[in-house]
Amino acid sequence: MAAESEYFQRDRALQPPAYTPAYKTSVTRSPSRALLSLANSLSEVTGPVFGHAELGALDHDLVRNYARTGDPIGPRIIVHGRVLDENARPVPNALIEIWQANAGGRYRHKKDNYLAPIDPNFGGCGRTLSDAEGCYFFRTIRPGPYPWRNYINSWRPAHIHVSIFGAAFAQRLVTQMYFEGDPLIATCPIVQTIPDAGAVDRLIARLDLNESIPLDTMAYRFDIVLRGRRSTLFENRLAGN
Repeated sequence: MAAESEYFQRDRALQPPAYTPAYKTSVTRSPSRALLSLANSLSEVTGPVFGHAELGALDHDLVRNYARTGDPIGPRIIVHGRVLDENARPVPNALIEIWQANAGGRYRHKKDNYLAPIDPNFGGCGRTLSDAEGCYFFRTIRPGPYPWRNYINSWRPAHIHVSIFGAAFAQRLVTQMYFEGDPLIATCPIVQTIPDAGAVDRLIARLDLNESIPLDTMAYRFDIVLRGRRSTLFENRLAGN
């Protein structure tokens, strides 16, 4: 695919609707007018470009990049996978950024007032670049679930937020990664805005014992597809698709 060519058009039948009243905040955030379809501009299909000089040595290691007095609390995990385009080709030098709650389900954010304590050795943010084969990995702490004010006794499944800049702005994606076997996935109103079961499944990272470190760290595999029918979705927004 040449850099200046058009990306595949999205299949709107697979996309989550923007207006989903069971997810309360979608009511005010959903558009009130018909969406416009615009051709890609040159800037959207040729940039941005990131390099290793922009990353710190520990940016990908959330276990160590904020630690001050010891190790963070909670199970250590490796999250790894590949970034691919709609034709299953690797996307090299994609900037992947993540942010998450700590093991107790608390974000390091001034507006997070959940009763779980802040971990003084865990910042919850990291970034890395995919390699020539589209591969990436992070080391982090498995986040905990937390309650939220959607309906009474609503709980978010454990998840990691993921932002990806592919080879162009047209591949921009912001999404969330969930964990295999979490029973809260099936009850989460945000996840359930996605009408296609296969699309939900593509948001779930699989336990990968082959990449785990014995007696130390479990591993989960999460492949990311930018655009196309097999793309990784973001709940009820058309971000990056």
